[in-house]
Amino acid sequence: MKKKFVLIILFVFPLVVYLFFASGVTNFGRLPVITQNIGELDQLDTSVRFSGKITILGFLGENLELKKTNAFNLNQKIYKRFFEFKDFQMVMLVPKGTEAKVVSLERELSALADTRNWKFIYAEETEIRQLFDALKTNLVLDQYLSTHYVFIIDKERNLRGRNDDEDEGLKFGFDATSVADINNKMVDDVKIILAEYRLALKKRKTVNQAP
Repeated sequence: MKKKFVLIILFVFPLVVYLFFASGVTNFGRLPVITQNIGELDQLDTSVRFSGKITILGFLGENLELKKTNAFNLNQKIYKRFFEFKDFQMVMLVPKGTEAKVVSLERELSALADTRNWKFIYAEETEIRQLFDALKTNLVLDQYLSTHYVFIIDKERNLRGRNDDEDEGLKFGFDATSVADINNKMVDDVKIILAEYRLALKKRKTVNQAP
């Protein structure tokens, strides 16, 4: 019995502690709303909407060759981890005229994962800037209509982020060129918002099943 107890202490207890802390943010946190009521996407593409979806929103710009690293980082670290959630999608804004470049990028991404929830929206410069400005961040688009940052948009068309980030204070988005930012922050925040909606769904089911 003593040997079994020692083995439990040595091997099982550390695993339980690790799982507790690894999931602690997701179970007990809530992702702050930074900007409310962002405009809908159907004015740009009638087949894609923010409403009812958890969206990772990005602005890849016209030089997609320079943003391949961003796309691959997101594909490997975020998309492949969460794409099977029914309401999860990746939406990338690109200027009209980049269709051939997008086809090439999609082909490369599809070799790594099922890309059915990657959505590319083609828009005019004014439309891209209008959507970006609606986020009301402290960031800017470059001359190619792109940014390294991606953003979490909830089902109610609100921008979610952090208002007490240890590095940035008010954190609007996540640097897709930084594996550390994706692994250490973005993964946790996507977990949080998915957990919020799962919890809300369970509560609704409980209420509906109550006598």
